[in-house]
Amino acid sequence: MSSNIFSPRALALGASLLCLPLICKAQSIEAVQPDANEKLGRVVLTGNPLRNQDLAQPSNMLEGDALILRRGATLGETLDGLPGLSSSYFGPNSNRPTIRGLDGDRVRMLSNSGASVDASSLSFDHAVPLDPLVIERIEVLRGASALLYGGNAIGGVVNTIDNRIPRQAQAGLRGAAELRLGGAADERNGALLLEGGGSGFAWHADASARRASDLRVPGFTADGLTSNRVRNSASDSQGGSIGGAILFANGYAGLAVDESRNDYGVTVEPDVMVQMQRQRLTAAGEWRFDAPGKSAAKPAFLQRLSWRLGSSRYQHREVEGTGEVGTIFKSQGKDLRVEMEHVKLGPVQGVIGLQWEASDFSALGAEALVPGTSTQSGALFLLEQFASGPLMLSAGARLESVRIKSDGDQSSELRFGAPSSRSFSPHSFSLSGSYKLAGEADAAKGLSLTANLNSTERAPMFYELHANGVHVASGAFERGDANLGKERAHGVDLGLVWQGAEQMLRLNVFRTQFASYIALDATGVQIDVDGESLPEYLFKSVSASMHGFELEGRLALPRFSSGGKLSLTGQLDAVRGENRDTGEALPRLAPLRVRVGLDAQYGLWSGLLELRMAARQQRVPLLDKPTAGYGIVKLSLARQFRIAGTDGLWYLRLDNLGNKLAYSASSVATIRDLSPLAGRSAHMGVQLRF
Repeated sequence: MSSNIFSPRALALGASLLCLPLICKAQSIEAVQPDANEKLGRVVLTGNPLRNQDLAQPSNMLEGDALILRRGATLGETLDGLPGLSSSYFGPNSNRPTIRGLDGDRVRMLSNSGASVDASSLSFDHAVPLDPLVIERIEVLRGASALLYGGNAIGGVVNTIDNRIPRQAQAGLRGAAELRLGGAADERNGALLLEGGGSGFAWHADASARRASDLRVPGFTADGLTSNRVRNSASDSQGGSIGGAILFANGYAGLAVDESRNDYGVTVEPDVMVQMQRQRLTAAGEWRFDAPGKSAAKPAFLQRLSWRLGSSRYQHREVEGTGEVGTIFKSQGKDLRVEMEHVKLGPVQGVIGLQWEASDFSALGAEALVPGTSTQSGALFLLEQFASGPLMLSAGARLESVRIKSDGDQSSELRFGAPSSRSFSPHSFSLSGSYKLAGEADAAKGLSLTANLNSTERAPMFYELHANGVHVASGAFERGDANLGKERAHGVDLGLVWQGAEQMLRLNVFRTQFASYIALDATGVQIDVDGESLPEYLFKSVSASMHGFELEGRLALPRFSSGGKLSLTGQLDAVRGENRDTGEALPRLAPLRVRVGLDAQYGLWSGLLELRMAARQQRVPLLDKPTAGYGIVKLSLARQFRIAGTDGLWYLRLDNLGNKLAYSASSVATIRDLSPLAGRSAHMGVQLRF
């Protein structure tokens, strides 16, 4: 297949595919009957504080039954396969989302728009402390979102949303219970959510647990051994939370506390188990000055004020097979975010925001490749929007201040040097717009163009500055550069969207040019560590570029009965990145991917048959190797029901029906051969909503 992802052949193939809409609305038992007038989505709020229907930036939203049927054991697995999204697949337990080829600290992980404190970006084998079972909604922005969330969102934003701090009054007691069994890891999953309250008060409580065995895969050979299980990939996790809020006519104010624990195996180290835990306290509120109330209390300029304050404590212990603790990672962090929406000034509306974050990180033990560090950042951002008829324009700016302190060497082993401090002042700008070329009475339908221009800067992370040691997950000796400057990028994203009553076609083309991309490059030097020779890798600033496209659509087929309907769905995406200094490909890029599906609904029944294909990824860095292409068939079946006044959903998901041996090109090389993608499996579950 041609390596040029903008070739006429690739675009012609993409134009023939049509795809399932990825903005799905939760449906009650009565709402499953076909309704030609039903709108296709709800407003995406992430990166959209002005709550407009149209976003110039490509986005996805998963919630309700669509989220239940797609949900995996990790957030990366749940989102893998959406347009432009893949996963940094490090076995079944450690998967962060990858957006348009960018991962780690270039994808901003949020929880209810607040910072998610953990160590998952430091190493591929560190899991995200989040159970998808208790998430009510996931919003994804593809492309630079640094305007509202900082330079660490240069690749995009993944925001998980729950109702742990209730924002609306509850009428009596309501809740949901879910049980999931099976899958390639023989999972046993369960979750319970309860909500209630009275006049002026609402509360929330949830609990979840998941236990999984070693992942079952098609027979493969690694390290001279043949097996159909991924070694040391079992896991056992639990989590829960309780929260409440005071509700009033103009808004709410609330508090929530949650804790998550996860014990899981590390495949690259067959006798190492990670014991991870996180506790978090969150306070949040909103005051709407345009809501009914005493006019004397309303300021002349503000229309809405919202805030969120969080405090997290994270610990990650790597336990050897002997029971000895090898390395302990600890992180404590606090974050504050305030948004102030001003009143409309003619056709212009806008929001001013403040953000502050502080974190302390330490690593003690055999695999502590970074010193203890503290990071503080503050930011001021502004977003203004102009709307007139079919035209909508947005412009914004963000100014940041980041300070990173290193504790240096705290023992007789001299590895990190003397204590030091670096300060950075990143800034970001964006200009975006949408124009409806042709429309219908329903504003959500018609043909429209979108465009987004951005200039983004990111301060280097503490490990990019100060790493000096063996990184087992990547199989390398990594060295930071304390003199690194800011990462700088300029990007453009162009989109074309056509939305009909039962048809949709969406195309996005993007390009990002990095004047200084902080890359982890091989130096060609071998380092001897305890008799083992490891390649040396150095964090350094290079010139780089990334470009690609995403095409998705849906076409309604002729109805096969009065109560049923069929849709042909499909998707095509690709990304290509290059280190312009060396001409090598950037690492861990997903190949050209195709998805074709047949979506059926009949009364209370629904089903989806799909084929997911990935081309061979042969454009890789010098020390990596190509990854073979594959085709995987999936089938899901679901039925909604009512029992004793309770709504329910039963579902069955069959994955990899052909038991195809496949590997993820976006995995780091050390894990790829050890952990193929899951083999043939059946996953069944039921959720009750009351």
